[in-house]
Amino acid sequence: MVASEPRGWPAAIFATAVAAVAATLLSLSFEMNRARIAENRQARLAARLDDVLGDLEYDNDIATAHRQVVAPELLGSGDPADIYVAKRDGTVAAVVLSAVAPNGYNGPIELLVGIDNSGHITGVRVTYHRETPGLGDAIEADRSDWIQGFDAASLVQPSADQWRVTKDGGQFDTITGATVTPRAVTEAVRKALVFFRDNQVSLLDPEPNGTTLDAQ
Repeated sequence: MVASEPRGWPAAIFATAVAAVAATLLSLSFEMNRARIAENRQARLAARLDDVLGDLEYDNDIATAHRQVVAPELLGSGDPADIYVAKRDGTVAAVVLSAVAPNGYNGPIELLVGIDNSGHITGVRVTYHRETPGLGDAIEADRSDWIQGFDAASLVQPSADQWRVTKDGGQFDTITGATVTPRAVTEAVRKALVFFRDNQVSLLDPEPNGTTLDAQ
C-alpha cells in the first residue's frame, strides 16, 4: 500500500508562500517609506537652510554640501556640529553653522546660524528648544520677529561691548519675562561668529580635504 501525502502538506506550503510574499512586500514598503522619509527630511532641511540664508544667492545643493566639526567652547556642544556650505560660481558665499546655546532657561537651545563670507549674519533660526510657551518661545521665527534682530550683525557691528541683551547694557532686545532665553541665544550667536572668524580660511575653502574640519 502506497503511503498517502499528509493532509496538511498543501496548506503548509500555501501558508509559507503567503508569509514569504507578505514579508517581501513589507520589506519593499519599508524601504520605500524610508526613502520617502529621507527625501522629506532632506527637503525640510534645504528649506530651513534657505530660510537662514535669506536673500543670499547660491547655486549648489547646500543640504548635501556638508562638513562637521567638534568645537564645544564656541559651538556649544561636544558632539560633532554640522556645517553647511553655500557656493556661488564655485566660491563659498556663506556657511550655516549648527550651534547650541547650552544655558537656556529649560535646557539647551539648538540653532542654525548663517554667516556670509564677509562675516555678517544672514539669519538665525531655532531648531530645538524647551523654553516656556508664551515667553521663551518668542525666539522662534514664527512666534515673533525677535530672532531677526541678528540679521546683518557681525563682530564689528555691533561692537564687542554691545553683544549683549539690552537688560545687560547691550544692543539686542530682551524678551519680556524671559531674559535668560535671549541672553543665552545672543551669546551663542556671538560665539558662532567668533568660530567663523577663527576658522575663516578653512570654512571658505571651496574644495576642502575631507569632511571634518579641524577647528582652531
